[in-house]
Amino acid sequence: MDRKYWERIAPSYNEEIFDVLKNDKSGKIVTAIEQIASKEKTVTDLGCAIGKWIPLLATAFKQVIATDISAKNLDIAKERCTAYPNVEYVRMDMSADNLTVTPCDVAVCINAILTHDLKKRINFFQSLNICINKDGHLILVVPSLESKLYTNIIAHRWNVDDDHKERIESVEKAYALAKNIKQGVTDIDNVPTKHYLQEELQLLLTLEGFTVDRIEKINYTWATEFHNPPKWLAEPYPWDWMVVAKKN
Repeated sequence: MDRKYWERIAPSYNEEIFDVLKNDKSGKIVTAIEQIASKEKTVTDLGCAIGKWIPLLATAFKQVIATDISAKNLDIAKERCTAYPNVEYVRMDMSADNLTVTPCDVAVCINAILTHDLKKRINFFQSLNICINKDGHLILVVPSLESKLYTNIIAHRWNVDDDHKERIESVEKAYALAKNIKQGVTDIDNVPTKHYLQEELQLLLTLEGFTVDRIEKINYTWATEFHNPPKWLAEPYPWDWMVVAKKN
């Protein structure tokens, strides 16, 4: 997932990309943001995409810095959010080797650290620290590797959606899949996407100077995973991880 991918996907973002805000029926992410928010604080939306979280952030904080790797995403976000004058839009690659940022009191990063490239992920996590003022907070949401494997086990065991209709066309593809899964990278719609273990998140953020306050599941319905989920399929539901952490 590089800049070209996001520029290409921007016009059809609503149809192509999973909507975390819409599907978090528990409201845990919104609650976490509201608990930390203040009209005296600044917030940065890292990987804001087309701006779905901006209305919430702009009404809860003094200023919002909305960043994204895609210029097209930012243009769409500006058009969607003209009612919020306290938002600044900045095109920025959080995985770049050198980064100049304006640190904020709070950073919100919703399913933005997805690249299969290890070097870029390392850079992104290191950049989180410089984006946040001392004693500031991070709210991070990422795909769960445990949930992805759990979903795959169910799909295979009960042949749900014809076992996700996954077909491995070549030896090269099989090798790539096997190599990727060792790093928690597994395909979403044929796009290699990083998924995270709970313990992995704890370690990564601790190494980058954060104290993790809590890690919680953001549960979704089975309809987000399967076209035809069995009626008997209930809890535990598929989930993303949400981390609330404080910069030391």
